Amino acid sequence: MELSRKKMLGLAAIVLLILILAIIFWLKPSTQDTKNSDNTLQLQQQAGQLAPSQISASEAISFASKSQQDTQINCQIRTDASNRLIVNEQTKDCFEYFITQYGEKTVEQIKTDFLSYIKVSYQDPVRSQLGDLWTRYINYRNKLGDLQAPTADKESVQYYQQIVNNTQSLRKQFFSDYEIQGLFGTQDTYDQYTVDRMAILDNKNLSADEKAKKLKDLFDKLPEDWKENLQQLNQLEDLRKLTAEIKARGGSAEELRQMRTNLVGAEATQRLESLDVQRNDWRNKVTQYLTDRDSIIKSNMSDSAKQSAVEQLKQKQFSNQQEQLRLQTFETIHDQGGKLPFAN
Repeated sequence: MELSRKKMLGLAAIVLLILILAIIFWLKPSTQDTKNSDNTLQLQQQAGQLAPSQISASEAISFASKSQQDTQINCQIRTDASNRLIVNEQTKDCFEYFITQYGEKTVEQIKTDFLSYIKVSYQDPVRSQLGDLWTRYINYRNKLGDLQAPTADKESVQYYQQIVNNTQSLRKQFFSDYEIQGLFGTQDTYDQYTVDRMAILDNKNLSADEKAKKLKDLFDKLPEDWKENLQQLNQLEDLRKLTAEIKARGGSAEELRQMRTNLVGAEATQRLESLDVQRNDWRNKVTQYLTDRDSIIKSNMSDSAKQSAVEQLKQKQFSNQQEQLRLQTFETIHDQGGKLPFAN
């Protein structure tokens, strides 16, 4: 049965998995050969030899879609000493390079092109192994579109945990444990990290301080090459949520400081507190200015006198040109009766 559009884009029905996949592709460290012979030997021992491709540049163009004409075919296939396939994330990247041609090519053309590509590019046994794995990968992507959405509340941790569980169960129908680890190991790690992080943030039995500690412990267990990117991606969001939680129930400054220290450390906490002071100063300046400005506008002065008085007030309180430009946004929103966009 031919794959339909819905099945080829099965992940589109599962928003979390699309987001996770996008983030994984972004975070994935690049693999490159090193010029140092000792490092090259180590790389070959750990990841296997890069399988030689017999395809010419002109032939490669025939396997690319129109939008891919200026790109190289992303197939960094690795083999062991016996020319047998080493299944890893680059194998999946190769499959996805061809699958993303859908829309410019039919499903059957994509299948045909991939099998033709490996026929002219690789020798057995890796060629046969790639063909077999490709067929199973296509069938797996097809079945992803048939997964039923969990019955749990879409805002709950249980909903997303069930998506992860169902997807992992489906993989076992098509791949060996070795293949699953190679193709999806990185993704699985991030999937579970994401769900565990949600569970901590949603746990009403934990204080903000306890949540911060658990989030830090969870973060510390991640692979080192992920931490720098995820620190920017998730810790800022964690800080925002936990800070809002503390402020919503009138928590103390000490509680806020302790939460921040547990989550991002003492040095970063000091920087955040300095930022708090700057934000409060700005909030007070803008609030006072708008109050004084309202008084001038509501006074019995002439329009020209009001305009002059407001300008003098602005120059007095905001001598910095950048601040004056920023202030214009607050004036406009204030005059429209909107909520002023102060940072929390």
